[in-house]
Amino acid sequence: MSDIVNGLGRATAYGALGLVLLVLGIVLVDVLTPGKLGRQIWQERNRNAALVLSSALLGIGGIVFTSIWTTYEDFGKGLASTATFGVLGLVMMAVAFLVVDLITPGRLGATLVEPEPHPAVWVTASCNLAVSAVISASIA
Repeated sequence: MSDIVNGLGRATAYGALGLVLLVLGIVLVDVLTPGKLGRQIWQERNRNAALVLSSALLGIGGIVFTSIWTTYEDFGKGLASTATFGVLGLVMMAVAFLVVDLITPGRLGATLVEPEPHPAVWVTASCNLAVSAVISASIA
């Protein structure tokens, strides 16, 4: 029974950390794109903004999953590792966004919240997932 209680406590801690990292991901995408992200997605039903945010959330979720899956036996060390790799993923996604913005014409953030579908959204979403895959692979 103590194993179940112990596992429940660990799951709660990892779950809370995962939620914090996901919220930070939302804030990050909101900062990188003009306007209010919530309004863009829920009120204006902007599919471009929704795809960019979804890819960032999937990427962070993948990093958190991989970090937990390969966690250390020491719970504290595993939690710290998950937080560290999660934040690293967020930072690297932001850097990748800024690099893509620098090497492409126009302002990427503004392009990503245009009401009409834009191919740059798919490039940005793919970049988010690629960065996540690289960070996840480095965790082992």
